[in-house]
Amino acid sequence: MTEIGGSTARYELHLPTRPDAVIRLTWAAATDTGRRRSANEDSYIAQSPVFAVADGMGGHSAGDLASAAVVTRLAEVITDGFATTAEVDRALERATGDIEIVGVDSELGVGTTVTGVVLTLQGGEPYFAVFNIGDSRVYQFERNELRQVTVDHSVVQEMVEAGLIDRAQAEHHPDSNVITRAVGFNMPPTADYWMLPLRPGFRLLICSDGLTKEISDDRLRLHLAAGLSARETAHALVDAALAAGGRDNITCIVLDVIDAPGDFELHATSPRSGGRSV
Repeated sequence: MTEIGGSTARYELHLPTRPDAVIRLTWAAATDTGRRRSANEDSYIAQSPVFAVADGMGGHSAGDLASAAVVTRLAEVITDGFATTAEVDRALERATGDIEIVGVDSELGVGTTVTGVVLTLQGGEPYFAVFNIGDSRVYQFERNELRQVTVDHSVVQEMVEAGLIDRAQAEHHPDSNVITRAVGFNMPPTADYWMLPLRPGFRLLICSDGLTKEISDDRLRLHLAAGLSARETAHALVDAALAAGGRDNITCIVLDVIDAPGDFELHATSPRSGGRSV
């Protein structure tokens, strides 16, 4: 388990093109080994402009090292301002090289999921670039509505898209842990990206599947709508997952936009297709 950053009650950033325009954020991270695991293979980074969760695979030591490699490389992107998706891609490529060294003696391979956001600029305006590899998730909460931004890279997600099972069945399917894309396993990392413009009142949840396999989307929405601070919400979500069974490591980051310039229509880019089973 590697933790970079944590909780920040108030963070301010000025736009380089408009020094009078201010972005105000607050965020918090929480994690737990869970009730059935002996070690925590999740890692996270919560330090502007990078917020991400990685869920390692390959055994308690190798999985931990894989997720640590990803967040450690993402930490190299940290600046006092904004980051780019190209920097994220380069960090994931470097992490893949690190993971190959870690997994050189592993017969089954070593890898990790990663999902998160980076604060970036598009046309001089602030956006969250959401990125994802694997089945950890980013959710958007705004105006009392919850939406999953990322699309899982998993066998059951492909079955849902093919109409073979519904979303509820996917959560309890015996192949629910089989992912089709990861960082590691001797494959080049291929992240999907979505661009979300910042608006006041915008809340993001970044989490490993140890949270979403215990708590339904309806319950996630209730927690995010409860009006608690980012720190209180993150810890309440982890506590709820533990109470529901805590079968896996649980990690989440709650990120709130307190103030942001402009008012944009939200949209999401189409994710890149591809990937294969690992």
